[in-house]
Amino acid sequence: MNFAQQVINGFVLGHAYALIAIGWTVLLGVARLVNFGHGQMYMLGAFVTWFAMTGLDLPYLAAIPLAMMVGVGVGYVMQRTMLSLTIRQDLVSVMIVTLGFGYVIEGAAALTFGSTGQILDTPLSLKDIYWGDIWFTWQDVATVIVTILVFISLKYVIEHSPVGRKVRMVAEDPKLAQLAGISIKRIYLGVFAFEGATVALAAAMVAPRTPILTSMGFEEVIITFVVVVLGGIGSVTGSYLAGLGLGLFTAFFGAYVSSAYATAAMFVVLIAVLVLRPGGMTQKMGGH
Repeated sequence: MNFAQQVINGFVLGHAYALIAIGWTVLLGVARLVNFGHGQMYMLGAFVTWFAMTGLDLPYLAAIPLAMMVGVGVGYVMQRTMLSLTIRQDLVSVMIVTLGFGYVIEGAAALTFGSTGQILDTPLSLKDIYWGDIWFTWQDVATVIVTILVFISLKYVIEHSPVGRKVRMVAEDPKLAQLAGISIKRIYLGVFAFEGATVALAAAMVAPRTPILTSMGFEEVIITFVVVVLGGIGSVTGSYLAGLGLGLFTAFFGAYVSSAYATAAMFVVLIAVLVLRPGGMTQKMGGH
């Protein structure tokens, strides 16, 4: 096995993991909620991107914002439906509702796009780059760049903008934030819309690496869960580092041990980290 190739594979895969998970990181950090429909939202974003390019003949750069708008719409509708549950912090009901939404999205996608797999080819994914014995595509380069830009932008907004200040206040104490005149309803709706947009962006960037299937959502939820918990719940920096580390681990484990057991190995790592460092790599969003 080419060691340098696995480093590149892991580096690209790690950025893909981080980008897929960033919406859930913010959601969990601000609203203290999980969205078990996250993986199906990723799947929907991939199919919308594919359909926009193949069915509507839109260029790739137009298909991406279309997928993100659909993601925003799904996230907004999902949160609007269970807004009272979110405010009450009825975690069990929220988990059930988001799980149900996920299955509805999966069924709707199967009816709309068919249950057979599709391949999302983009102008970037079809252009290979060879650097000595190392191979990657321009799609991989774009995924890394977009992920870095998203994380830098989010970090800046959360730490240095009025909106970020409100988000941090809601994350720290929703009731106190409400007393301070902050509309926690708007913050929660905005966070779900952000999750929908970013997971659709992640799908548009990452889905060209693998076939698109209506059943692909479960694996994405598992990856997201591991990244978010390893990084420290609500930590933007932690999610980036955890995604990168997990990508490198998966690449090397798949190359030198077995790709069939990569998911099981992820959970072994997760258990080990939680035993040694229960809070994850870094502190949560509300803990500034």
